[in-house]
Amino acid sequence: MAMIVAIIGGTGSMGFGLATRLAAGGTAVFIGSRDAARAQEAAARVREAIAGTEGGLPPTGLANGEAAARADVVVLTVPPPAQVRALAELAQVLKGKVVIDATVSTAEGDPTRVVMPPEGASAVRARAVLGPETRLVAGFHTVSGRLLSRLDRPLDCDILLTGDDVEAKAAAAEIARRIGARPVDVGPLENAGTLERLTAMIIGMNIRLKRRHIGIRFTGL
Repeated sequence: MAMIVAIIGGTGSMGFGLATRLAAGGTAVFIGSRDAARAQEAAARVREAIAGTEGGLPPTGLANGEAAARADVVVLTVPPPAQVRALAELAQVLKGKVVIDATVSTAEGDPTRVVMPPEGASAVRARAVLGPETRLVAGFHTVSGRLLSRLDRPLDCDILLTGDDVEAKAAAAEIARRIGARPVDVGPLENAGTLERLTAMIIGMNIRLKRRHIGIRFTGL
């Protein structure tokens, strides 16, 4: 399946790691940032990271709007305070596209706690900003950005996906498979709040156990 992916917030840990995995596997990736120069710098770092990988496809760094406009699927990996602003700025270009929101509303100064928006989950808030024409999925919250960047280590974890659009969820599942993880459909978009709480729990476990790459994998599937 041909797919072009834009990662909005691709200069951060999660976005950079996802761009690295996808590009290493040959997926066309645009790294987006409000600052095009920062996006280009991140793309250069990804090109360096995937140098020598068989089938790797170097990404391109662009301003957010241009990156989103060129993509089939747009992944939002911005910090929680920037979520609404980024979505509002891109609302017109995102109409009709598959959007994957990985926002976790962690408490300021304490990433082991979440402070949910009034809508009940960051992705539900995203749907309110974007409107019904955008095909929204929430996912990729619980995978470590640092682990994504480590191409020498397999992703021994599940990618949990919530959403109400079957085809959009299938596109998100395809991205999960392309980075070497197993996608798991965990229900409607309203369940995204559970994924945010799980992520805060995992961050706390990493801190207490002095680890960096703890993830989630379901048994019995």
